[in-house]
Amino acid sequence: MTTPIRARLTETDIRRLVKGDSPDERAAAAHKLCRSIEKAAITDDDRRAAQDIIRVLAADATELVRRALAVTLKSSPLLPRDAALRLSRDVEAVALPIVNWSPVFTDEDLVGIIRAGSVAKQVAVAKRPRLSPAVAAVIAEEGGEAAVTAACANDNAAFSEGSLAAVVDRFPTSEDVTNALAYRRVLPLSISERLVELVSESVREHLIGRHALQRDTAGALAMAARERSTVDLVEQAHATSDMPEFVGHLARNGQLTASLLLRALGRGEMIFFEHAIAELAGVAHQRTWLMIHDAGPLGLRAIYDRAGLPSRLFPAFRAGVDAYRSLQFDGGHQDRERFQERMVQRFLTSQPYASKGDLAYLLERLDRRELGLAPQADAA
Repeated sequence: MTTPIRARLTETDIRRLVKGDSPDERAAAAHKLCRSIEKAAITDDDRRAAQDIIRVLAADATELVRRALAVTLKSSPLLPRDAALRLSRDVEAVALPIVNWSPVFTDEDLVGIIRAGSVAKQVAVAKRPRLSPAVAAVIAEEGGEAAVTAACANDNAAFSEGSLAAVVDRFPTSEDVTNALAYRRVLPLSISERLVELVSESVREHLIGRHALQRDTAGALAMAARERSTVDLVEQAHATSDMPEFVGHLARNGQLTASLLLRALGRGEMIFFEHAIAELAGVAHQRTWLMIHDAGPLGLRAIYDRAGLPSRLFPAFRAGVDAYRSLQFDGGHQDRERFQERMVQRFLTSQPYASKGDLAYLLERLDRRELGLAPQADAA
């Protein structure tokens, strides 16, 4: 036979709880009451009585009393859901233990806490012992950086691949977020491949070792990211009349690669392409220009071979130069897209026809998101 909860508390305990001389005394009484509730083997009637008492304590005017309740019953299934929600809206000292631990919240409750916007409470949700895919998705798509970092570091947060992709889309430059992602226990290959372009060398090594990312794949992805950044600087170099110096710097650092030239040509950066070919071939820019544009069908091939570029990629470069000649930029919004579409069309119809492997190489090296043609090209 169980003893009613009221019998376990002395009259002194009850007096201290209701009329304590100080907040500390009342908080100590609340703590004792909550521990009794938590430890007791109680009947249904006792449970209802206990939960009524908890509701009264959750509404107490003294913060220390509410704090004692939150800390003592943070993991207890006895805490009524309505009281837990009330405490979750309280000051952080009271709310955070409940938000972080209480098992009585539904996914909808947790989503509401996230969307309320408190950084500390978002982080408390992110660090919970378990996060469902639905809650993890809301953190990924709407949570602040600190909450996203905490959730990514929580291996018990059940992120879908789409939610992880949303994290990378939102915080590609956050070292805290990308490192937390990289060190997750399980990570989809598609996310590992994206991260390898964003993280430091030491974290990249971890990705390769832990997530079965092939070293050559990781290296290729990292190089592609560097090349995209390099091409972004081409226009700046052109505007300051430093193109020869810029190209020379790339050559001295071993960065003047065929894939970089192809990526730049795919963006219509012809001046950079001319200077790069001139640098690699050891030929003056003016003569290189003539061989590319004005020396008949064999001129480009001759200067291309002298530059030491891969023979198998010549059809792609030929297509780029032909597309450049045939399409005048008019300043419209679709100019770059039109040029790239024309380049790919010429590449596909070039003689001899391009192999499927070379086509894949071309499409990898051009910026697919900017191009928007990879599905049709692959289908061809």
